[in-house]
Amino acid sequence: MTLPPGTSRRQVLAAAAAAAAAPLVAAGPAQAHRPTRPQSWSLTLLGTSDTHGNVYNWDYYKDAEFDDSKQNDVGLAKIATLINEIRAERRNRGILVLDAGDTIQGTPLTTYYAKQEPITETHQRHPMARAMNVIDYDAVTLGNHEFNYGLPLLDLWIRQLGFPALAANAVNARTGRPAFTPYVIKKVDLGPGAPALRVGILGLTNPGVAIWDRGNVEGRLRFEDMVATAAKYVPIMRARGADLVVLSAHGGDSGTSSYGPELPVENPTALIAQRVPGIDAILFGHAHLEIPEKFVTNEQTGAQVLTSEPSKWGQRLTRMDFTLSRQRGRWVVTDKHATMLNSNTVVEDPKVLAAVRAQHNTTVGYVNQVVATSVTELSAAASRYRDTPILDYINKVQTDTVAAALAGGEYAQLPVLSIAAPFSRDAVFPAGEVKIKDVAGLYIYDNTLEAVVLTGAQVRAYLEYSAKYFVTLAPDAPVDPETISDPAVPDYNYDTLSGVDYEIDISRPVGERITTLNHPGTDTPVGDDERFVVAVNNYRRSGGGNFPGIVQTQVYNEQQEIRQLLIDWAQDRGAIDPADFFEPNWRLVRAGVPVFE
Repeated sequence: MTLPPGTSRRQVLAAAAAAAAAPLVAAGPAQAHRPTRPQSWSLTLLGTSDTHGNVYNWDYYKDAEFDDSKQNDVGLAKIATLINEIRAERRNRGILVLDAGDTIQGTPLTTYYAKQEPITETHQRHPMARAMNVIDYDAVTLGNHEFNYGLPLLDLWIRQLGFPALAANAVNARTGRPAFTPYVIKKVDLGPGAPALRVGILGLTNPGVAIWDRGNVEGRLRFEDMVATAAKYVPIMRARGADLVVLSAHGGDSGTSSYGPELPVENPTALIAQRVPGIDAILFGHAHLEIPEKFVTNEQTGAQVLTSEPSKWGQRLTRMDFTLSRQRGRWVVTDKHATMLNSNTVVEDPKVLAAVRAQHNTTVGYVNQVVATSVTELSAAASRYRDTPILDYINKVQTDTVAAALAGGEYAQLPVLSIAAPFSRDAVFPAGEVKIKDVAGLYIYDNTLEAVVLTGAQVRAYLEYSAKYFVTLAPDAPVDPETISDPAVPDYNYDTLSGVDYEIDISRPVGERITTLNHPGTDTPVGDDERFVVAVNNYRRSGGGNFPGIVQTQVYNEQQEIRQLLIDWAQDRGAIDPADFFEPNWRLVRAGVPVFE
């Protein structure tokens, strides 16, 4: 660039700036301008869900390391090792760690610090808070089981966390305002030279809480539709600067519900991805499925929403990887995919183990206390298809408890029936010493006992609904106990009743299988208008499983945990003898012929 003599310094600088801003003029092929490719950065999101109180790789019911037929391991201590390896790989840049809920319920460890030494009384730090704080999560979504032990314990656990607990669709029933933190927007360091990336994280809990934990939340919290809540908050997060929007949702992706149409959909993750624009990815849980990577097309924008569900109990860790670039001053996701990591490939993290060791050891000591002596071994292995004494142990305890509570009152003259549900098919009471872990292993949920009044017609309808658990078999078809049940119906949705005699004819179509329903020990049929008191757990009575007729006003509800009642009954008597409670009253038949003798 040549300027005339006498040009001032200001003119020189102006000319130089103009030259720098001017487009290049190609003088030939060798000088052709090739625009540089935008620089790319990456973000990794790690996710767990449905850890259900598992920290150690330990089975408290067997008092041994956890193991199953697929050689899975469990626990946050293993998950921590996987997370630490990925943090080291990425040098702690561009990484987020989320959990999609169901955290503080599910093992004797968490039950102990909710029931035996509740943190609301001792003010100890909850074992799941200890473990998750060591791992240093960025956020956790509240699952439905977070509400099992009441709002005071939940609120204290949240205060013990070093990161936010999210639930945008849980609102104060009186004010309509969010009861918990709806979302957070996190600034993430992607590395040297990268502009700041702001990631919006929205948490959605399950509307079924309103049914399953009605006693803890009714009149206090309302649970709104997850799809509508996402549609409300995603634009807000974008308007407040979120470059990337991720949902952490405690609801499966099947689009179905276990409780009928009276509440918003229980498993709407795919619907959220389809109907709500502006979402980049969804980490989800609740269904306990292993879904490494699934893309869902948004109906409005055509964008592909990345979704993933990391199984349960700390068996798997979702890894989502995003490639991003800056285009016209905005972040753009140019690629995304997800993989699933297996926790059985690593050892447990010593820092997580140390943080929870004292509470783990206390729990192990507790579940190994002897409560009674059994005169014989009792197993639940065949209880799905054959009447067994171990389920009648549940029924005996429930029946006696309700009958004693109602004695002398309005319902004292009504027969008491009992529903045994759910149960673990792996449960065994050994001959000889029976420990707390054996009893807890039979009834693995923290359900409480309730009772309602049903008619004979309602009892029959309930049994018909339960009987859909079985496949239909012709009278001459071969029978295999392992394939006799419909895989679409989970074990926990098969119930048995005591107090009436009945037959389930599995050669008949669903809805027509209860061919005999008599008063016990007689040939007298149960009349449609007869009334019965029915002992049942709070989950089922509140609508869990969508069983017909059972959602009735309780005539008994003293908030007594069924598992503890089973323990107390054995402890009070010192002996478990089937002669005291076993009354065979149901069987599977085909065209009237017993399937199993």
